[in-house]
Amino acid sequence: MKRLTRRVGLVLALAITAFAGTASAHVRYVVDEPADVASIVSFVATTLAVPLHAAILGGSALAAVASVLAYERVRPFERDRALFAAAMTDYRDLLPWLLRLAIGIPLVGAGFSGYYFTPLVASDARLLFIGLGFLLLFGLATRFVAAVGLVLYAYGLGVEPALALQFEYVGGFLALVAVGSGRPSADDVLGRLAADDESTYGRIDPVHGLAVRFRERVAPATPLVPVAIRLSLAVTFVYLGLVEKLLNPGYALAVVAKYDLTAVVPVAPELWVVGAALAEIAVGVVLAVGLYTRATAALSLGLFTLTLFGLPDDPVLAHLSLFGLASALMITGAGPYSLDAVFGDDDADAAATVSADAAASCDERTADDSAA
Repeated sequence: MKRLTRRVGLVLALAITAFAGTASAHVRYVVDEPADVASIVSFVATTLAVPLHAAILGGSALAAVASVLAYERVRPFERDRALFAAAMTDYRDLLPWLLRLAIGIPLVGAGFSGYYFTPLVASDARLLFIGLGFLLLFGLATRFVAAVGLVLYAYGLGVEPALALQFEYVGGFLALVAVGSGRPSADDVLGRLAADDESTYGRIDPVHGLAVRFRERVAPATPLVPVAIRLSLAVTFVYLGLVEKLLNPGYALAVVAKYDLTAVVPVAPELWVVGAALAEIAVGVVLAVGLYTRATAALSLGLFTLTLFGLPDDPVLAHLSLFGLASALMITGAGPYSLDAVFGDDDADAAATVSADAAASCDERTADDSAA
């Protein structure tokens, strides 16, 4: 049962690339007017009722299942997977820096472009967003800036529901509040100066003690960072598939028509939309339950890359937060409260095995050198 459940999860993770492709972008970023759709329910029902469409969707699912079963039987890349997991684990000290880039650069872009987290919501708070973004990039007052950003996002979401398109910001801000700025950062440098009572700065710094106490208070929440990132990405994907496509298929159809996507993959425009929507919902569910998390994050990066190169006038900066947080999830894995944790994180086990092998090899070389 354990192996079967994990295989099903991997099938869902692989399925996101079957139909999503470039049609999975934030469609309202690149089109102004939707195509005419008389009824949402009839649109979806009619699309799925076409035998050819059902055959394509079913065939893609069967192909994904067959690929997974073949891999599980042969398992040709075990050592490579173990080395990859070990490499990701070694990058954990760079996680705060990656998070700062993932959130800071899009905030700077939002400020210069004049929008409020998402290009769909115009804003005159240019200096505010530019300032917050650069503070995160410099790593100055990182936890405070992230908390301010989270409050601004929550307020905006209450006023303009379209901000749900960028829900990944919630996970990014929460993660930064928990992990802080890391290094290299201005916080790290100033913290070292302030920790020395004999330094001039250490005698006049007004916030070091408060920062230390806050860091100690939030330290127990650090293991939940992968959960915050994973769930925020999951909400974003489900929203993109359900709300932006299935419930508003006119915009997605307009994207398919604008970029002539049926020439890329010769299927009906309706199948493009429904396939992309189902794929995004599937990856959101897989991320939410935390099953095959690193694989799903890696496939998500591929999906984002297709969007980046497939839609030349799509606002790239609006997607960088997704790139960064998916990359962060490849480093952290699913974390607690996930099926990966329940069934045992094979990647973590593999990483531990590789690390142990490397340590043993190092000890052997040290012993040989001593003997020589």
